[in-house]
Order: sequence, then C-alpha cells, then structure tokens
Amino acid sequence: MRAVWIHEFGGPEKLVPGTAPDPVPEPGQVLIDVVHANITFVETQFRATGFGPSGARLPVIPGNGVGGVISDVGPGVDSGLVGRRVVSSTGGSGAYAERVVVDAALPVAVPDGMPLDQAVALLADGRTALLLAEAAELKPGDRVLVEAAAGGVGSLLVQLAAGAGARVVGLAGGTRKVELLPPLGAEIAVDYRAPDWVGRVRSATGAVDVVFDGVGGPIGRDAFELLDPGGRMLSFGLASGEWAGIEAESAAERGVTLVRPTSTPAQLRTYTERALAEGAAGRLRAVIGQRFPLARAAEAHAAIEARSTVGKTLLDVR
Repeated sequence: MRAVWIHEFGGPEKLVPGTAPDPVPEPGQVLIDVVHANITFVETQFRATGFGPSGARLPVIPGNGVGGVISDVGPGVDSGLVGRRVVSSTGGSGAYAERVVVDAALPVAVPDGMPLDQAVALLADGRTALLLAEAAELKPGDRVLVEAAAGGVGSLLVQLAAGAGARVVGLAGGTRKVELLPPLGAEIAVDYRAPDWVGRVRSATGAVDVVFDGVGGPIGRDAFELLDPGGRMLSFGLASGEWAGIEAESAAERGVTLVRPTSTPAQLRTYTERALAEGAAGRLRAVIGQRFPLARAAEAHAAIEARSTVGKTLLDVR
C-alpha cells in the first residue's frame, strides 16, 4: 500500500512517500480503508523534533486520525462491521497510509448522510472544542475571546460560543482569516497582527469573561489582561511556539480561574460522538480550508507551519 514515512526528524521534506506492507487485522482488530487522514499541529511538531506519540520509533508512518470504511475484521470481531463508515484514532501513528489496523473498540460510526471529510475534520478538533466549551461553563451574554479563531479548534469554538448565546470576539492573523469569522458567529473579528488589537477589543467589549487561548506567547498574555475578575482562561494551543505562561498566583490576584480540563478515553469518545451528531444535525461545521493528496503530505505540513492555512487541513488518500 501507499504510505508516507518519516525516516529522520526535520523539515517537511522529511515526509517521504513510499510503500508499506498491507496490514492484517489480528484478533480484536479491524482494518480500515482510509479515505481521509486528519492532520494536527502536534504532528508537525513530532515530524520536526520527535515530540509527540510516546514510544514512536523511526522509521514511522505518522498520523493519528483517519476516516474511511471498515474492510475486514480480525478473529472474534463482528463481521457485520465490514462496510461501516467510521472515523478513528490510530494510537499515535500510522494514519498517513491507505490502510490502518486499529483496536475494534476505537472506531466511531459516522452518521448516515454526513460527509466523511466533515466527520474526519471533527474527529480531534470537535471533541477538543466541546471539552473546552463545556469546561468554560459558557452563559448567554458572556464576552468570549477566541484566539486562533480561524483554525480547526478555534473555528468550532466560535460556533459553540455563539450557539451558547455569548458575544464572541474572534482573533486571527491576517485579512483572509479575519474575514472568515463573522459567518461563523463572531460579533467582532480582530486581526492580532495589528498593534492596537487589544484596544479594539476593549473599545468593543470593555473586557472579556472567557479567553480560549490557542496562540500562547505575548498574544495569550495580552488576552489574559483583558479578563474581568471572575473570568476564565483555557489554553488549547501554542501557535506562537510557546504557552502563555500565566502563573496560578497571577491569575488568583486578578480573580481569574485558569481552567485546565481533563478527560478519560471514554469521555473523549463521548465528545467525539457528540461532535459528529452536532455536525450531522448542521449545528457544527468544520471549516476544511485546504486538502492535499497523500503523496503531498510534506506540502500540507509546510502550509501549516507557514501559518497560511485556515480551518482544517486534510490528506485525501482516495
């Protein structure tokens, strides 16, 4: 089968198209014919530095999320699963390939009528966004600042916050990304590359009650200063290359809560199922900004690292 390999860590060019033996499901496993592979920012970090899935050894086929069709099952697994459209994590690696084998308990069925690419785009980002939104305890009228609002998780958080009745401030870098935000539900869309972005937010809302920090670094620290007493800050990404680094003591002095939600594997599965159900019902839409064929995975990683992407980036395998 076709696959993409990492033989050594480094730049996007280290993603090398090649072949791999067709996997065969063992007892308790299923074989998925992959249609789309989900790309996450963490995967670009793993490719560059080795940071990521524990136990991964080179050479390795990267990727941790796929959508496709179950084409075979191992001994002891219900043969009725064959033909089912599913999304699934892969255990940390193996997704950039035409076929993957996973534990039979991992795949989540895609609702009838839901496009498979939408389901894959909601696999990781949808469950993350739902977890964050629930942990933030959003209320109608809350002033919510979403950083990296044009990204995969951020664009979903904008929709969820708006759906909860919040006043949403979407923060993104560049005109193209900022223009994406109002249709998603952002009442105010601000370019954080502008030197006066903090002033613009203050003029529009006075302060904010919730910050979803997907950038970190100076942007995250400036966003923290916008929080009113009683506010909540939740960090979900470090697009800047570093976390905001807000100390608990500093937050306590301001009367701000640093919310760090955790979840069990069972809870993550429930969030995934909820995300797919919301997507199928039309209440949550993944923004698929760009897609690349499997052999051009290096270009996909380069685009993500260049910050030129919007929404979700997918590999189209078939």
